[in-house]
Amino acid sequence: MKRTMEISIMGQKFMIKSESDDDYVNRVAKFVDDRINEVMQNTKSVASINVAILAAMNIADEYFRFKQDKEQKLTMVEKKIEDLIELVDLQI
Repeated sequence: MKRTMEISIMGQKFMIKSESDDDYVNRVAKFVDDRINEVMQNTKSVASINVAILAAMNIADEYFRFKQDKEQKLTMVEKKIEDLIELVDLQI
């Protein structure tokens, strides 16, 4: 069941509807807020939209790199499993 809760990002309050628990939603909001603050410290841009877009790009980059790393590791594990199956088949 979706519940409404209030979060704060960049000092602005937002009402969020979510089925997730409050702790999770607050962790996500804090993560986004921290990333935005990080961008604000490292850029000369003062426009909120520019900072938010740069933070979103950084988060998306991190997500895609994580996803690619996960896929590569899964491929390696699948290859090792196939190699082990071949070894077992040779033993039989």
